[in-house]
Amino acid sequence: MVLLPVAGAWPQGAAYGPAQGGGDQALFNEAGWKAFFADPRLQALIAQALANNRDLLVATLNIEIARAGYRVSSAALLPQVDAGASATVEHNPRDVSTTGYTTTTQRFDANLAVTAFELDLFGRLHSLRQQALEQYLATTEARSAAQIALVAEVANAWIALLADRRLLELSERTAQSRERSLDLTERSAARGIGTQVDVAQARGALETVRATRQLYLRQVAQDRNALELLVGAPLDQQDLAAEAPLERVRVVEDLPVDLPSRVMLRRPDIAAAEHALLAQNANIGAARAAFFPDISLTGALGTASQNLGSLFLFGAWSFLPQVSAPVFDAGRNQASLDSAKASRDIAIAQYEKAIQTAFREVSDALAARGTLTAQLAAQQAAVAANQEAWRLASARYERGVDSYLVVLDAERNLFVAQQAEIVTMQARLANFVNLYKTLGGGK
Repeated sequence: MVLLPVAGAWPQGAAYGPAQGGGDQALFNEAGWKAFFADPRLQALIAQALANNRDLLVATLNIEIARAGYRVSSAALLPQVDAGASATVEHNPRDVSTTGYTTTTQRFDANLAVTAFELDLFGRLHSLRQQALEQYLATTEARSAAQIALVAEVANAWIALLADRRLLELSERTAQSRERSLDLTERSAARGIGTQVDVAQARGALETVRATRQLYLRQVAQDRNALELLVGAPLDQQDLAAEAPLERVRVVEDLPVDLPSRVMLRRPDIAAAEHALLAQNANIGAARAAFFPDISLTGALGTASQNLGSLFLFGAWSFLPQVSAPVFDAGRNQASLDSAKASRDIAIAQYEKAIQTAFREVSDALAARGTLTAQLAAQQAAVAANQEAWRLASARYERGVDSYLVVLDAERNLFVAQQAEIVTMQARLANFVNLYKTLGGGK
């Protein structure tokens, strides 16, 4: 059992809210991202990203490199056998022949050779093989981490696009409302009811929201570009224009009751750090084996014949064992062992730091989960209150009870509250996506 360098349970307190149940722990284990993100359009985008994203392709190719390295290390445990064959035909005319006769001779050679096969009596090759295996497994975990991160990035990019589109629509509606207010104020001033100060204030409010509209217009375009980069292919703009509104985005919100902190150990980044630690332990074994003798074997089996039919009646063989033992290396082997141990200690620290970082990330996400829902409810109540304040201020202005400044202030507060509502809604959804990622959600 791994002793975690963190608490055995998640933090408690007002920020984390009351314990909520109903969640399925399997969802955060083997169910996969489709169970977490139920929206069909988002699922299509994620599937497209998993097929086309270049960063994920690089991570996959790195697995092939690591797998090839592991095969090379495994091959060192078996002897290398080389086979060779040759044929020579020689014709000597009578005038150059030493026998005085014209002669034609032929020679066939065949051999099998085992070249420098090391007997792994002290486990050096097995340690190197184990090190390569752990490095390969760490690479596969890195690929899994890249996939989970990609799924989360696509989901967040999609949510950001929907949120900025809502903000753009809000700014357009507000601009239309302020255009009507400006027209009403100009007509009132023409009748002597209002003043040119009111007109200037109404025009300034309109231009302010027009500038805000350009900001959100730019952000929507940039969100689309970011989503296309993640997906790895051009997106159908008509499909994007028909996306569901932000309020209808659904992700899994319930967590299992009493979810233990040990669930972090299934995160791919932590698993990769664990494999890196095991690889360093294997490296220590290889460095320690360097103190023992190195025994290698070289052998050959061959034959020569003037007749091809009798060529493979092997009649010659050789066997050459070699032993080399370290006598004086000026401390090289000891330095290698010390270096391997230091690297192991570094890997331990990195493994513990990975666990601590994961604990902090999950705790932060849980704290956000406990507060964002309440924050959104309060923000929605604030929008309703500001909506009523704006309605009352407009009615009092039309009856000449209040100045236009009161209306303008109420309208400005309403616009700010509506923006904050959308931003909070986006943050709440993004936090659920972050929980999927930080808990090592299904692949």
